[in-house]
Amino acid sequence: MINYNPKSIRAFIGAKNYSESRAFYKDLGFEEIVLSSNMCLIKVNDALSFYLQDAYVKNWINNSMLFLEVDDVEKCKVDLLSRGLTEKYATVRFTEIKEEDWGKEIFMHDPSGVLWHFGQFNTTK
Repeated sequence: MINYNPKSIRAFIGAKNYSESRAFYKDLGFEEIVLSSNMCLIKVNDALSFYLQDAYVKNWINNSMLFLEVDDVEKCKVDLLSRGLTEKYATVRFTEIKEEDWGKEIFMHDPSGVLWHFGQFNTTK
């Protein structure tokens, strides 16, 4: 067991086109905090964030995945699709909602190819 108080955990992801990815995440509704000319912090909300880097290694990006737990995946899907991201960004795509034993999720590929899982876990009643 650790004897200190962790406050957050943040992934680092890369971008094929850094300026396009920055714009994409802002269009997704996330907040950007510029840290340097080649890195920014992307905040989903006050508790959830990740680092976006101006770095592209195809095998790394093509194997990067992030899972964002949401309380209502159907509501999430409506919000995601209402933003017109597939019209604005040629490589962005979404799947239909998939139902699994553990819950349900929708997948999104960002402009660089990073795979996002927006998932809702089953609740025990």
